[in-house]
Amino acid sequence: MITLASGLRIYLACGVTDMRRGMTGLAVLVQQSLAEDPFTGAVYAFRGRRAGLIKLLWHDGVGLCLLTKRLEQGRFAWPTTSSTGKIQLAAPQLAALLDGCEWRAPARPRRPELAG
Repeated sequence: MITLASGLRIYLACGVTDMRRGMTGLAVLVQQSLAEDPFTGAVYAFRGRRAGLIKLLWHDGVGLCLLTKRLEQGRFAWPTTSSTGKIQLAAPQLAALLDGCEWRAPARPRRPELAG
């Protein structure tokens, strides 16, 4: 289980990314395609064509970190386009994404109508 800080900035790179890229290649992609600084501590998420694998890149203050997650079944829900090429997520949305759940419109718990 991954615990995320509430003030953490999290970005999803829209569309498909070549999953053969490692830390350096993804950091260059953050700089060139997303127009962001990969060394600020923000988390950047990338998904491949098959949609069962994602990679998260972030700088922890000491060095670059790369987390890879592959789903045994199902696919990661992912946006295809955005005017900036990225969208920002909240920490609970990233947690839902990493669990393989729908993060874009989570089902809200229904409020009971009757007390008895």
